[in-house]
Amino acid sequence: MKLLCVHAHFDDFEFVAGGTFDRFQAASASGVESKLIVCTDGGAGHHSRGLEETREMRWDEQQKACEIGGHAVERLQMPDGSLRPEGNPEVDRDFLAALWRAIRAFEPDYLFCPPIPQDALAGVHVDHVAVAKAVRSVAYMINVPHAYIDVFPEEDVPAEPRKTPVIINTYDAYMAGSNPYDFAVDVGDSFEKICEMAWCHQSQISEWLPWVGRHSMPAPKSFSDWRAIMQDRFERQNRELGLPSESRAEAFMVTAWGEVPSVEQLKQDFPQLLSDYSSFENLHRRLGAM
Repeated sequence: MKLLCVHAHFDDFEFVAGGTFDRFQAASASGVESKLIVCTDGGAGHHSRGLEETREMRWDEQQKACEIGGHAVERLQMPDGSLRPEGNPEVDRDFLAALWRAIRAFEPDYLFCPPIPQDALAGVHVDHVAVAKAVRSVAYMINVPHAYIDVFPEEDVPAEPRKTPVIINTYDAYMAGSNPYDFAVDVGDSFEKICEMAWCHQSQISEWLPWVGRHSMPAPKSFSDWRAIMQDRFERQNRELGLPSESRAEAFMVTAWGEVPSVEQLKQDFPQLLSDYSSFENLHRRLGAM
C-alpha cells in the first residue's frame, strides 16, 4: 500500500491525515510506504523571521516530524529547481508538470489533498485551494506519459502504464461549517504520535499561529499544553461534523478525480473506520453513479 499526501504547507498534514497514515502502518502486515509532498516554500509563514530563515526552519521541522511518523517527504520543485512561494502559488503548466512527475514517480494507491470549496460563504486558504485545483487538474494526466515531456524531456521513455490513485479530500479547518465528508477514521490510538509530530513545528504552533490569531490558539508552554490544544481541535471538528464528542477522528471525502473506488474497497483498505458515522449508503449511491 502506498499513501501520498499532497498539501500546501509544512504542518498541514499532521492536522488532517497524520493519524490515518499511522493507522494504516499499524494495521498492515506487509508494510505501508507513505510520502508527503509540500507545494509551497513556507517562507511567508512567520511574522518576525526572514523569508529564507523561515523556509529552512519549516523544512527542517517537517523533516523531523516525518522521521517520527515514518514518512518520506519532498518539496515540490519546479522544472528550474525553484519552489513556489506561499500566498497563491500560480497553478500554471510548470506547477502541473512538477506535480504530474512527482505523483507518477511514487504511484500511490491513495492520494490525499485539500478540498475545493463549494460554499461561497466558506472561509478558504488560497494556498490550499491552489493545491486542490492542481491535483484535480492533473489527475487525468497521471497515466498520460507524454503530457509534460516538453517540460521534463527526460521523462520521454518507453511508455508504461502508471497507477492512477484514488483521490481523497481531507478536512480543511479554514472551511469550518462547510466541510462535507463521506467517512471518518478513528485515530485515537495515534493521538500521541500526532501530537509529537505536530510539536516538531515549533515555529508555527508556538510562534506564528498564536500571533496571527486565525485559530484563536494560545501559545503552548509545554507538550502537555499542546496535547490539550490538540484535543480541543478534535472536539471543535467533532461539533462541526456531528461526530461523537469524545472521539479523535479524521474525516474524508471521496472524489472522482482519479480512480473511483467501491465502498467495499474503502471498507477493506481503511483501518478503524467509524462505521456509525460514515455515510456508506449515500457514498455507495454516489460512487455507483460515477
